[in-house]
Amino acid sequence: MIRNGVLAALFGVWAASLPSELHVAQRALLVAGVVPLLRMGYRLWRRPVVTSRLLILGNGPIVSKLIEELDSSPARRYVLTGVLDNQPLREGTRAPWLGRLDRLAAIVEEVRADRIIVALLDRRGQLPLLPLLESRVRGVAVEDALEFYERLSGRMAIEALTPGSLISSPGFRNHGTPERVARAVSVAAAIAGLVLLAPLLAAIAIAIKIDSRGPVLFIQERIGKDGQPFDLLKFRTMRPQRKRRSEWAKDNHDRITKVGAWLRRFRLDELPQLVNIVRGEMNLVGPRPHPTCNQGAFMERIAYYGLRSTVRPGVTGWAQVRYGYANNIEEETEKMRYDLYYIKNRSLLLDIDILIRTVRIMLFGHGATTVLQAKPVGGRIAA
Repeated sequence: MIRNGVLAALFGVWAASLPSELHVAQRALLVAGVVPLLRMGYRLWRRPVVTSRLLILGNGPIVSKLIEELDSSPARRYVLTGVLDNQPLREGTRAPWLGRLDRLAAIVEEVRADRIIVALLDRRGQLPLLPLLESRVRGVAVEDALEFYERLSGRMAIEALTPGSLISSPGFRNHGTPERVARAVSVAAAIAGLVLLAPLLAAIAIAIKIDSRGPVLFIQERIGKDGQPFDLLKFRTMRPQRKRRSEWAKDNHDRITKVGAWLRRFRLDELPQLVNIVRGEMNLVGPRPHPTCNQGAFMERIAYYGLRSTVRPGVTGWAQVRYGYANNIEEETEKMRYDLYYIKNRSLLLDIDILIRTVRIMLFGHGATTVLQAKPVGGRIAA
């Protein structure tokens, strides 16, 4: 109704703006020609954008995550026509089973698929190479399931990865020119930030001292590049205590000060880490550094966790702006999916995207203390 009203108003304004010297019959003909065009444009406007009809080949562990991601995607850019596999799908799979792999050519024609996602767990002797090649030649895109999931979700399916797939995949440009560019941009931005934000930093320090007793800065040992520990600087957001608690925020929520809650909401407690950047311990963008006391548990229970240490940690990161904070191993594993995506696809453009999202959080205070993508399982970790 609102769209119809808007179109009617625009059409009325346009009709009234026609030159007065036009004859009534000419006006009528002109309007009669424009109305069908407007209707056609309105239908195209309302029509959902569907770019691909997907056919999944195989029923490996990635399939359920792919289907879940397709169902939750607000853009609806893809339509899943079904799954092709030699065995019927497991009960509860939210997709139709279309038949065996040897029927690939016929099924592609029947469902009018224009993209085939290969998700076979064991491809030796099972992958229908000739029908796949014929489909590819006819214009049907053929894509690996892990690569498609990565591109679709902005994270990596850790449970379906193998060291071989990571070794042979493109990306992981974390040395040479990309590293030098990231370092130069980070240092320049940190120095400029410290100069320009000096009044704000001083005001925050005064507010912390007035609000509660204790030091202005919170200093904690974190894990940096190559697993080397360093002292991370933050504005103190909690009341000091003698008895040590865990690093999980749910165990420390009662200690957050009034000023601290405000600083956390807008991520202003992270500003002292500009000094960490200048000292060479951090970059502006990268995986968030974890406390050293969590290192052992995370290395043992989160696959590929050690890859986080191949790049400098960041004041902000892809996992931080896409997922938010975590508060248990399950949520940390979910964040690792985003961290691994960043490490693999690191680029100046991706860093700029992360910085824009971070500025949005700092300006509006949304997403700084909540899990953004997945529903939280528990509380949140002090990041």
